[in-house]
Parts: sequence; structure tokens; C-alpha cells
Amino acid sequence: MTTEIAKVKPIEELRMTLTRMQDQFKMALPPDITPEKFIRVIMTAVGQNPSILNGNRQTFYAACMKSAQDGLLPDGREAALVPFGQDVTYMPMVSGILKKVRNSDELSSITSQMVHKNDRFRFWIDGDGEHIDHEPLMFGERGEAIGVYALAKIKNGGLYIEVMDKAQVMAVKGASRAKGGPWAGAFEHEMWRKTAIRRLAKRLPMSTDKEGKESALEKVIKANDDLYEFEPQATEPSEPVTKPKKLAKIIKEKEQEIPEREPGDETETATEAPEGGL
Repeated sequence: MTTEIAKVKPIEELRMTLTRMQDQFKMALPPDITPEKFIRVIMTAVGQNPSILNGNRQTFYAACMKSAQDGLLPDGREAALVPFGQDVTYMPMVSGILKKVRNSDELSSITSQMVHKNDRFRFWIDGDGEHIDHEPLMFGERGEAIGVYALAKIKNGGLYIEVMDKAQVMAVKGASRAKGGPWAGAFEHEMWRKTAIRRLAKRLPMSTDKEGKESALEKVIKANDDLYEFEPQATEPSEPVTKPKKLAKIIKEKEQEIPEREPGDETETATEAPEGGL
């Protein structure tokens, strides 16, 4: 028996584990996606990107479950399973986000498009609101990517636009916790478009559900936020904030007001606001 198990190829071992997870997938998936179809799509994705087999297997299975919970197929169009260092991460694609929009009660449409150097592009704001005019160069070389925008219409007729230049997109890329991952290779422009949609989403009037939780669309848009350092990292309670020179200066200036305290005292830590910010 041990010898037979040892002969099982990684791809077959993966298939067997996914089959054992079939009941879990069924509970998470929407009615229009069968667990059998979902597993077939996963195996196709692995076949197209064998490097997934070299990643952490637990993160792979977790990524598959997240995809099922969002009701998106990891087929490279709606979502993707992307190696990210030693882990495998679930990444909703723009098509998957647009699929979720069709189930939204607030939005009638949403899109995100790349802007290239040789396109004709204009964005302006006047008394009537935001306006955009984009004419991609259909024939010929469009040139390098210089920006991206997202545009959403809500059902009452309102229009929301978010425009980002290359420098702004690169700043978001720079917040990635890894150098490669979804920002590398074929997925890079997909990440540009998702970045614009994510920023636009902060302004959209998307309601929460009855329990006050985020809508399904919000969850998909914000997926993978843990891969970025969008917010300053909080200091661990066990690590006292020690900035000797600055604290000494403050104490000297206010020696009549501030009694002596031991380093690491909570009041002393609060003397100086944390550095950093968005």
C-alpha cells in the first residue's frame, strides 16, 4: 500500500484531494456551477501553469475555496490561481468583478480600460460633473501603457470615474509584499485595471447586507488586500516605541510638565504620533 501511494503523481494527488473536497465546494458554490465543473476548471488551470504544484499545497486549497465562495471560476478569465512566492493566491479578474456587478442592486455597469501613449484621451471635470473621452488607437502601435481608468454607472444615472497615471499605479505595485506574483508577466495589466476599480469602489454607493456585512461585490474587489501594505503596520504591544533623541528633547522642553517615566511607559509612547501614513 505504501509503495502504491508513493507512486501517485503530484497532479493525481491534487485531483484526489480536490475530489474529497467536493462536498465543501458544493456548499460554497452558486447553483449554476457544479462542483464537478469547478474541479475540472481547477485542474485545467494547474495544467496550464504547472508551477502551482510547487507551491504550498494548503494555500492552494484555500485559494480554491475562496474562489468557490465568491462564485467565480479560476479559469483565467473570472479568476486565477497565481503562484505568489511559495504560496498560491486566489485573484479575481476584471471579468469576475464585472460578473458580480450583474448581481448588484446599485450598479448598472462598470468597466476599466488601459490608456496607451498613442491613444486619444481626455478627462475633465466641470459643473456637470466628471467626463471622459477615450479613443484607443485601433490600428497601429498603441505605445506603452501610461494610465488606466475605471468608470461606473449607478442605476439612478450617476457616473463615477477614477483615473490613475502610471506613477500612481506603480506606487500600488510598490506596496506589494513580494516582487513577483500577480504583478509580473501576463497579469500585470489586469492588476492595473483592478487597481483602478478598487480605488473607484471606495466612492461607489454599495450597500451592506442585512447583517451589516460587506456586499459580495466589495469582497471580490478587496480580495488580496492582505498582499499589500496599504496601511502603516501597527507596532506590536511587546515592542516599546523608543526614539531616544526625540523623546529626550520633548522631556527637556517640558520637564516642568512631564514627570520622569520609565522607557516603554504607555504615556511616553503616546507622546509622539506614529510616523507614516498614506
